[in-house]
Amino acid sequence: MANYQFKTTNIKGKAYVEVNERIKFFRLDEQYKGYCLESEMVHLTNDTVCIKAIIKDVSDRIVATGIAYEEKGASRINSTSYVENCETSAWGRALANLGIGIDTSIASSSEVSIAIANQNAKPTSGNVPANDTDVFGKSVEYIKSANSKSAKETAYNQVLVKYGKNFSDKQKTALRKFV
Repeated sequence: MANYQFKTTNIKGKAYVEVNERIKFFRLDEQYKGYCLESEMVHLTNDTVCIKAIIKDVSDRIVATGIAYEEKGASRINSTSYVENCETSAWGRALANLGIGIDTSIASSSEVSIAIANQNAKPTSGNVPANDTDVFGKSVEYIKSANSKSAKETAYNQVLVKYGKNFSDKQKTALRKFV
């Protein structure tokens, strides 16, 4: 699989590999035959989870790890599947740390989308408090998680109803780009 072409998502002219592509490569490439991908619960409450993914070689030696954190209320998907979503993110980071799908970046397309949106819409006085900047990133994820244009529009409107008074016009414009 030396010439394997990862499917990517283009963000600002740079290609980012998605987690499913990293997992597929890991499972199919002969050099990782006999390797295992494990998940370790670091922290779990009714509202938050932190998971560490561990990749071991055929000798049971740890060759890569990745960690992720999720909040249950962060998005519509997380409201029912925050543990599963966190595990997927941890796997993606561990596989990236193993060297899979990192020609342009270790970060996944989802991580980069949130980071760019946050950079382009820094909270200012009277908006989302500096210690709660995750609300914006989680709003981006919520909108992106919708599976159709109309569902994205609904998600966007729900975000505005709940947090709109806390977002600046610049943040609202940035969110609208994900609809």
